[in-house]
Amino acid sequence: MEIVKYRGWQRNIRLANAKLELVATLDVGPRIIHLAVSGGKNVMKNYADQLGKAGESAWQIRGGHRLWFAPEDPVATYFPDNGPVEVAALPKGGIRLRPAVEKPNGLQKEIDLFLDAKAPHVRLVHRIRNVGRKTTALALWALSVMTPGGTAIFGLPPRGSHPKDLLPNQSLVLWPYTDLADPRVTLGTRAILVAQNPRARKPFKLGLSNPEGWAAYAVHGCLFLKRFAYEPQACYPDMGCNTELFTNADMLEVESLGPLVTLAPGRQAEHVEDWYLAPGVPAIRTEADVDKHVRPLLKKLI
Repeated sequence: MEIVKYRGWQRNIRLANAKLELVATLDVGPRIIHLAVSGGKNVMKNYADQLGKAGESAWQIRGGHRLWFAPEDPVATYFPDNGPVEVAALPKGGIRLRPAVEKPNGLQKEIDLFLDAKAPHVRLVHRIRNVGRKTTALALWALSVMTPGGTAIFGLPPRGSHPKDLLPNQSLVLWPYTDLADPRVTLGTRAILVAQNPRARKPFKLGLSNPEGWAAYAVHGCLFLKRFAYEPQACYPDMGCNTELFTNADMLEVESLGPLVTLAPGRQAEHVEDWYLAPGVPAIRTEADVDKHVRPLLKKLI
């Protein structure tokens, strides 16, 4: 763990072991702005025109991983987190990143990071505390903005048969601009694949209830895998989504969401993601590629 400079920002924290390294911003954010296998390419998107800057009046995407809350609101969700971030050491080798309180929302966000000593594994504990005077309802929303040129993979549960299985076991959620005929999308039997295309003109978004509890992105010969909980009896935002994806010409976001919670003043909620980054993974273009290269890694890494 060390404080380093990163692309114009003077204060950033770097965590690394022999297999993985990440960098999180402290001058703004926080954003986990860099994630790579040791000596490899960054799998996170960086917006070059926004790097090294701070203090803007409007929210900036910048790239990397961030903590938001749902349902998405054009004002409250897009609070401009463009100021400095506190960092504190935690027991067992973790760190806590804490930006300033979002006073208009009455919320305090935190992200705890725990890097495994040897494995390419990071645990992220996202936390939002109600520090205001009013009860608020929200869902924690963890968004990873990935670099262009890769493919996102979402696992689907085992298929059933008719007439044995009469009730549904999963939902697929569409936005007004979602086009299922989009050539970037492959709707498979046990997986959904979405390719990031820098030449695509239209944005695309998809959400689902995801009992498999994982999502992945293959790029630069690596597989970025995140694991997260799914509570079948819980109420999730956006018509029941615990997993979402958004892509445009610049990037692709791999997103997980926690259940909707009602936070009285002084109460908090957490949402945990476990990240893994595996090298030596070829381009994933078909469901057969998922079966050959992704599902074996799921068993090996988790």
